[in-house]
Amino acid sequence: MADAIHHLPGGWIVVTSTEKIFNWARSSSIWPVTFGLACCAIEMMATFASRFDVERFGMVPWASPRHSDLMIVSGTVTIKMAPMLKRIYDQMPDPKWVVSMGSCANSGGPFRHGYHVVKGVDRVVPVDVYVPGCPPTPDSLMFGLLKLQEKVAEFQKTGQRSPSSTPED
Repeated sequence: MADAIHHLPGGWIVVTSTEKIFNWARSSSIWPVTFGLACCAIEMMATFASRFDVERFGMVPWASPRHSDLMIVSGTVTIKMAPMLKRIYDQMPDPKWVVSMGSCANSGGPFRHGYHVVKGVDRVVPVDVYVPGCPPTPDSLMFGLLKLQEKVAEFQKTGQRSPSSTPED
């Protein structure tokens, strides 16, 4: 940032590109679209309620994928639901991020042996952060979202995505 500050007679001026400003704002203000399918969706809703107050981290749930940069998938993804999940993901603008919440979204969970269950949401869309648990607590999801913010900040510095991770990594 020091290279962007210039001294002028009578004061200082900050010169930078709007891209840097937008990237800074994006890393601090992630707008998630939620894709709740089962039990984990209840915990996801609790995370966005007043007790946990995720908005203090700049995350405001948004109903439209066209204005969101994060998709939180929680619950069992079935083969019939997978095309809709992909369609919503494709409607999101770049850069887009995905959090897989719960055992069912991560690997199919206790229903993984069913013929109709996708064995992990990462078979449909690329996943950036996995939040384990059945169901994960709101604290676990918040920790995963903070890990995602770190990944977004790293992406904006380097231009490269880091590998998928669980909050324990």
